[in-house]
Amino acid sequence: MAYPRRAQVRRKTQETDVGVEINLDGCGTSTIATPFPFLNHMLGAFAKHGFFDLTVTARGDTDIDDHHTIEDIGIVMGQAIAKACGEKTGIRRFGHAVIPLDEALAQMTVDLSGRPYLVYQVPLGRRKIKLFDVEMVEHFFHSLADNGKMTLHITLLYGKYPHHILEAIFKGFGRALDQATQLDGRQQGVPSTKGAL
Repeated sequence: MAYPRRAQVRRKTQETDVGVEINLDGCGTSTIATPFPFLNHMLGAFAKHGFFDLTVTARGDTDIDDHHTIEDIGIVMGQAIAKACGEKTGIRRFGHAVIPLDEALAQMTVDLSGRPYLVYQVPLGRRKIKLFDVEMVEHFFHSLADNGKMTLHITLLYGKYPHHILEAIFKGFGRALDQATQLDGRQQGVPSTKGAL
């Protein structure tokens, strides 16, 4: 096996203290402790449906704003995923999932390309689930895609309730990322005609 398949990353600044540990070959167990109960629920769903063992701890200056802490959770999760993938030898690279949750249907496509890019077509606007600003989800995925060095397309096909929509997205991201990080015995070396990702 040419890369570690697991990683631990910590980022500590004057604004936040975030730690993430991920095992790509886990069984979906998670321990999530952030200041955001809704995000904890979403990250647990991501881990469960991606079969990742995931630990996330986060503290931050949420008395000022949620932005710094959510951004840094995305940064550290992206870095941990990239570190766990290493040189990406033997992986499938691409992953895709279309996930329903009641009336909502969301589509996720990921390419572990080494080229960070996010397309987020989820028109929820400025809404809240309890105290959680749903617009922060786009910012989370932007930070994750940038630091995970992945191209990520997230599209809401249709849906009505923000909780259902976002839960379908996090579950779908777990499934798509699991598919992309899986080892394929047919793949010799890195899955790119350039020979590097």
